[in-house]
Amino acid sequence: MNPLDALADIDKEVLQPLAPRTDAEARFPREAIEALGKAGLLGLVSATAVGGQGLGLKEAAQVVAQLAQTCPSTAMVVCMHYCATAVLEQQGPEAVRKAVAEGRHLSTLAFSEADSRSHFWAPTGSARADGDGVLLDARKSWVTSAFEADSYVWSSKPLAAEGASTLWLVGAKAEGLSQPGRFDGLGLRGNASTPIAAKGVRIAANDRLGEDGKGFDTMMGVVLPWFSVLSAACSVGLMNGALARAIGHVSQTKHVHLDSSLADLPTIRAYLARARIQADMAQALLDDTIAAIGAGRADTMLRVLEVKAAAAESALTVTDTAMRVCGGAAFRKEAGIERLFRDARASSVMAPTSDVLYDFIGKAITGLPLF
Repeated sequence: MNPLDALADIDKEVLQPLAPRTDAEARFPREAIEALGKAGLLGLVSATAVGGQGLGLKEAAQVVAQLAQTCPSTAMVVCMHYCATAVLEQQGPEAVRKAVAEGRHLSTLAFSEADSRSHFWAPTGSARADGDGVLLDARKSWVTSAFEADSYVWSSKPLAAEGASTLWLVGAKAEGLSQPGRFDGLGLRGNASTPIAAKGVRIAANDRLGEDGKGFDTMMGVVLPWFSVLSAACSVGLMNGALARAIGHVSQTKHVHLDSSLADLPTIRAYLARARIQADMAQALLDDTIAAIGAGRADTMLRVLEVKAAAAESALTVTDTAMRVCGGAAFRKEAGIERLFRDARASSVMAPTSDVLYDFIGKAITGLPLF
């Protein structure tokens, strides 16, 4: 059975009843993650040699987009897991890769730091040798699935080499990790995105992922394409979810005295048409970005920079339209539209933010170096 076929059942049986509670209680969607693990979807991009599905970025984007139609919090947890898995598949230990492939291990990225903000590629946290081990110190500002995942793909300054960063595999239960505060945010309330403080966290020297000082290369060559595409997929799925709810509402809501529905109003139809076009343009750019990455096209980096910003900004507009056409009904929790409206606010300010990406895109098209 294709693991993607299980998504519809998981959506109906787990996500739909759980999503309102995930949002209301800012509760990590553990049941959904466990269901995805059992269905082979946490191991979707793990190699078949370690028991995974051996699928790629295209299929990962399909999973994230479908999850986001119902629960963007779950979609973002899975997005970060797939990004971390892409690194682990290249540089991680076999035992962890097998656990991921079997759906028993959830991983995530721990890049953004309080002192470098959205410039996730420039960690200020340190790594220093201590006998046969390494000690990590850092103030990570936002880590999705913090203290819910089993491991972190962690960035620091290099241990001894030249370069911008080094990556490590850090167990979530490592002594010296602490959680300065809980997450009680506007949107994506279930993704457990909190700061993590590390003080003298001891790991083994062989927990390094890749060469010392070469973390930047992995961030740009592996993580950025995966994160940009999957973040865009989350925005696209979220737009589709909001539009489906809005279309359902205006089609069913009647002006009894006029014997007509809201969908009979040309203004309502025009708003929805513009929103549908915007969502479809984001999907087209997402598809083209995946194609560019797969073919190694010359415009690949430009597409990678564009796709997250385009989808994030489109999601702001489309969810605003869904709220507008549904009027007061959209403010009700049971409609699910205001939840997606709030969730859509996150991507544009999630590193790299839309404004940072606009600067990068401007540099790319004017022939300037990105860094």
